[in-house]
Amino acid sequence: MRSTIYSKFGGPEVLHPAEVPTPVPGDNDILVRVRATPVSSGDLMARRFDQITPREFGMPLLMWLPARLYFGLRKPRIQVLGSEFAGEVAAVGSAVTRFKVGDSLMAYRGQAMGAYAELVCMPEDGIVVRKPEPLSYEQAACVPYGGMMALNMLQKVALRPSQRILINGASGGIGSGAVQLAKHHFGAHVTGVCGTPRLDYVRALGADVAIDYTREDFTRNGERYDVIFDVLGKSSFATCRSSLTDRGIYLLANFKLPQLLRGLWTSVVGGQRVVCALAPEGREDLETIRELAEGGKFTAVVDRTFALDEAAAAHAYVESGRARGKVVLTVG
Repeated sequence: MRSTIYSKFGGPEVLHPAEVPTPVPGDNDILVRVRATPVSSGDLMARRFDQITPREFGMPLLMWLPARLYFGLRKPRIQVLGSEFAGEVAAVGSAVTRFKVGDSLMAYRGQAMGAYAELVCMPEDGIVVRKPEPLSYEQAACVPYGGMMALNMLQKVALRPSQRILINGASGGIGSGAVQLAKHHFGAHVTGVCGTPRLDYVRALGADVAIDYTREDFTRNGERYDVIFDVLGKSSFATCRSSLTDRGIYLLANFKLPQLLRGLWTSVVGGQRVVCALAPEGREDLETIRELAEGGKFTAVVDRTFALDEAAAAHAYVESGRARGKVVLTVG
């Protein structure tokens, strides 16, 4: 079958089309014909993981080494990128009961990756659900990771209706999911922070206010928020304290040991808190996102599509910073 692989770490040019063996489903597996898979930040990082330092990794040092070993020290251990996708069932194992041939699905493979291909094998009980009817394959492919992570993170701070939340990094995978969920699912007042090209995109997702970080420092505008969700950990608790309410929460999805220790300390002393959270992915969370998408409360905005054989060009486009939404590889 046709796929896009990389056999060495490097820039977008290391990606190239190739023929790889067609996966064979086991008794409890489904074989899915991939229709679309997004170019995610995880794909970009995995492609150049030999250059990712512990500082750039964005998580505690103890997690960097296992990740480095997993993705490969000198050359990639996993040669087919793509952690989330949408497609239709091409074949099912003899014991499969949840799906049948022809069903449209969206799924998340995590670090196993492998979606830059015509066909992918998934366990029936994996993180896979039926595709929401209102979404195209291209939109549905962009939903799983960001939606699940954002939902899990916002649940950890028990976001309530009418609370004010600021999302720093609102145009990324997790950030765009958090904007939609905070507004349409939790009923909060949402401020999204992003770069100039993506202001309209963030507004379209439901943000009440969109701030261009190149022109305005949200920590100096005099506004106060119940939650500041810094998706990539670009700010600090010290600079955000004056922008939090007295019992406000500074929420981090990417953090180092100092932030983790600060979180433990603030949980003891009370008042403003730092919450560092790892969000486990699960099918139940993805099912919740599917239901929201069915009701028109969750979607994805696709900026541009590329054919699977054009993965190198798609990666270069994402890294150029010009994208105003999701960039998707279409298959077949």
